[in-house]
Amino acid sequence: MKKNGKKTLTSTRTLSRSALASRRRVSAPRSNRLMLGRYIVADPKICHGKPTIRGTRIMVSQVLDQVALGMDWVSISERWGGSIPKEAIAEAVRLSSQAFLEHAPKYVVEPIPA
Repeated sequence: MKKNGKKTLTSTRTLSRSALASRRRVSAPRSNRLMLGRYIVADPKICHGKPTIRGTRIMVSQVLDQVALGMDWVSISERWGGSIPKEAIAEAVRLSSQAFLEHAPKYVVEPIPA
């Protein structure tokens, strides 16, 4: 059928589920992506591999800096447009606490005399 000199389709083609599945874009596996927790990931393609909040480019260090400044978690979440749930902030604090406990001897300024 021609309309205004252009061909138009007269019927809509329906595809089966298997045909739709085969047309879906298959993403390449993210073998270098590290899931550090439920909300925190490190991907070399995002922020040079620094830990970020999953699905964002917000670095965990930025969030921890805000926690260190005394900002409450609701304000931090609001500051980032609600893209950081409070659970993500809690996970960042928990993971940083674990990392500090494991690596504390590296940060000794001077030994305490006995």
